[in-house]
Amino acid sequence: MANVLLIDSNEVAGRAMQGILARGHHRCVIAPTIVEAWKALHEVVNIDLIFLELDLKGEKGIDFLLRLRADCFLKQIPVIIYTTVGDHATVRKVLLMKVQNYLIKPYNDEHIFREVTKACTSTWRSLQFEEEKSFCVQMGYKPESLRAMRQGLSESLDKSIPFFSGCVTSRNPPQVHARIDALSEKAEACGVWGVVDCMKELKDKAMEADWGYFKRCEEDLAFARELILFHLDPKRASTSVQSEEEKQAQREAEVRAIWMHADVDKSGPMIDGQDVLLQAEALPACPTIDSVAASFLMTADKTAANLNQINDLVAKDPALITQVLIAANHLDHDEMTVIDDPRTAVGLLGNLKLTAMAKSLPVIPERHLHLPPITWVHFWTFQMGVARLAQFTARYMELEQLVGRAHTAGLLQDVGKLVLLKLFPFAFPAMVNYSRERLVPLHEAERKFIGCTTREIGERFARKLGLPNSYCNVIRWTEHPEQAGEDTELVGVVALARDLCLHNHVGFCGDTPKDTAPPLEETAAWRVLRTRVFPSFNLKKFEAEAHNICLELKQTLAGKQSK
Repeated sequence: MANVLLIDSNEVAGRAMQGILARGHHRCVIAPTIVEAWKALHEVVNIDLIFLELDLKGEKGIDFLLRLRADCFLKQIPVIIYTTVGDHATVRKVLLMKVQNYLIKPYNDEHIFREVTKACTSTWRSLQFEEEKSFCVQMGYKPESLRAMRQGLSESLDKSIPFFSGCVTSRNPPQVHARIDALSEKAEACGVWGVVDCMKELKDKAMEADWGYFKRCEEDLAFARELILFHLDPKRASTSVQSEEEKQAQREAEVRAIWMHADVDKSGPMIDGQDVLLQAEALPACPTIDSVAASFLMTADKTAANLNQINDLVAKDPALITQVLIAANHLDHDEMTVIDDPRTAVGLLGNLKLTAMAKSLPVIPERHLHLPPITWVHFWTFQMGVARLAQFTARYMELEQLVGRAHTAGLLQDVGKLVLLKLFPFAFPAMVNYSRERLVPLHEAERKFIGCTTREIGERFARKLGLPNSYCNVIRWTEHPEQAGEDTELVGVVALARDLCLHNHVGFCGDTPKDTAPPLEETAAWRVLRTRVFPSFNLKKFEAEAHNICLELKQTLAGKQSK
């Protein structure tokens, strides 16, 4: 897991970056100004890399980069420019400042994960220190002796902070030079080169009689101390990066506790089921996780945005794929057929309508799905897994008429849970907890808490807003494909893909993984599909290939490249 600093004054960009990084299990600190960025870097010693927007409100990101490259400790931290500024002169100037990469917005999650992986291959902090094993051999130290020397250096730096601050008024060059030389010798002896560089810079300032600098050096000395302590004990700063969403989640703990501790077996549902369904019908659009909505707005709002980029985003999110289909089917168009292909829907809507849609989406704070093992990352991974497995299943079973719709159907089959999260944020985690503790299916827990199921919620919402009928049936009947009428095959394909993802632990949707469930040939999905395939169809071979795909998906969907 990497700790990333994003310097960008655009709030939408911040939410988008947090959401993308969360899918790779990385954490993000956002600084809208250079002052806040500098403060974050010195307070959070375990920042691994920086994404920098050059065009900040009232400031220039290049000024921050110049200051960073002049800093004796932070000059080697990886910086990735991710900006709206793309003129050749700026690109050339910035690349000469040894940035890791120069990328143009809107964000691309694959590019971001690639840059994070590259930056974390060898951390910038390790470059501040000689490698312990080889340095001990070279110097004749024992490892514990070297660590003790570095611990002693950190203590000496701490004690020197008031001395150097006092130099602003005392201005005693011999004492200053003696203290600097002593610290420099200690740092060199234990291979802490950042401190050696810092002392050289201090000595130069003393020679120039720039005593005002000694007041400002407090920040550097304190940072050096923390850098050494973190090097000696990496767990020391493991919790120092905390997003605003995480802080807010802590403040919401009291409300969540009401749901989590409710005794619905005695008191009955927390809410009347019909009220829940009516509230679902009243939603103007499909609720979307805030970070996803931000990424979508960033891309759609870009002048002459490439629709391929928008299509890529839509194809990876259940809420977006639901909403573009709803919006497109509300348009006046020449063809009388229902629009059930997301790419067609995006093309019909165009940039202006997509931007307007992006600005009006009801959003769900991502923290409302952060109660491990329930997190947005795991939930999203499960939906994407079902989508890809459904498409694989349709193709493998030679159900060619379903291949085009299988991915979409798989992705939106759990959309009712997103609707519930918007209406009652803490109901879903409470129901999952109830299901796990009492070993009952999740849909039973849903009825206990809200008097209906999320599949009923999703179907009511989808039909009211005009989602194509086949997808409404997928939402409603995925757990009972035999009841799906004319869409039995499509629902069966999605249901089988869902079973495979549960068996193989691809993400987490709230349902208990089916480790103890019947074999695949005894599932409701296979009972529907077995009459649709050739008699020679080998279910065991299919299941083995699907298992391999699941293993690969768990890597690729976590932001890691499969080997």
